[in-house]
Amino acid sequence: MIQTLVRGGAAGAVGTTVLNAVTYADMALRGRPSSGTPAEAVDKMTKEAGHPVPGSGESRENRLSGLGALSGIAVGCGIGVAVSALHRAGFRMPWWLGGVCTGALAMAATDLPMARMGVSDPRQWSAQDWASDAVPHLLYGLATYSMVQAGARRT
Repeated sequence: MIQTLVRGGAAGAVGTTVLNAVTYADMALRGRPSSGTPAEAVDKMTKEAGHPVPGSGESRENRLSGLGALSGIAVGCGIGVAVSALHRAGFRMPWWLGGVCTGALAMAATDLPMARMGVSDPRQWSAQDWASDAVPHLLYGLATYSMVQAGARRT
């Protein structure tokens, strides 16, 4: 079981790298800024937990930005672990369907909490906003699920 969890974490890390690369490429091509929603979500969560991020001004904003990025890595690796455990338990799909489902799970795991906290409202997103979120998550899912499948074949 430990191998399954480690394999899932590694698969999630691969998927997260793909997601980040596609997102940064989109930013570079379109000249769009990075999203502030992960930092906003961290700010809200830490305040609600009674442990706000310390500091002020630019220093605090930088901490929030870093913690927002780290939270995305944690979610990406965590989804990989969950998908690997499900795969081991017998929930297996063709790579493309497993990839789509994994990407949708990752997108829901990030977008739903942000919507619930009022940080973002997907109902207000434009088609371009949806594409900027959905395409990287889809590619995350395909990469992550492919790695889970490839690793499972070796054992």
